[in-house]
Amino acid sequence: MAGEIDARGVILRLISAIEENKAWLSEIDGAVGDGDHGINMAKGLSMVRAGMDTQPDDLGGLLRYVGMTLVTHIGGAMGPIYGTFFMKMGKSVEGRRSIEVEDLENMLSQALEGVKKRGGAEKGDKTLVDTLDAALIGYKRAMKEGMGLGAAIDVMIEHARRGMESTRDMVAKKGRSSRLGDRSKGTIDAGAASCYIILKAMGESIKESD
Repeated sequence: MAGEIDARGVILRLISAIEENKAWLSEIDGAVGDGDHGINMAKGLSMVRAGMDTQPDDLGGLLRYVGMTLVTHIGGAMGPIYGTFFMKMGKSVEGRRSIEVEDLENMLSQALEGVKKRGGAEKGDKTLVDTLDAALIGYKRAMKEGMGLGAAIDVMIEHARRGMESTRDMVAKKGRSSRLGDRSKGTIDAGAASCYIILKAMGESIKESD
């Protein structure tokens, strides 16, 4: 089992990771979309940071707070999708200050199920589902091999990266970029990229408590 999770540290780390990459996220979004994905994600998460002191310090509660804030403050489809992502994760570990290997699998599984239902995307549609699905597959394999939490997180992060990279050669089937058809090939999906950044930051932060 992991040690007590620094829940605020986990959230602050993922906020910083998005802020550090917001220009890149908006750049790749601009190739097929509005070019504001990084800006919008950073804006929503800055509001999370501003209100964190009034929230409970358990991981589940803070993740749900992140989700509710993003639903309120990020426009378009990404607010509800990422809101669902974080709220589903949070609900699966509600009230918890430490997590076991199985808990992270449940967090990923619940997030994936929720995002697919909310946005209607499936694997191969060139969305964040491709990153999240790959992360879950990798994590499950690591669990089957009996890896501890830290090692399993490393596998999850690498698979998430591969899932993100796989979107480069896909044709978008969801969102505004889907109108481009084959012209949507050649660039990583911005949602897949932000999902990788978030999972990497969260995973590394949780691993430090292992």
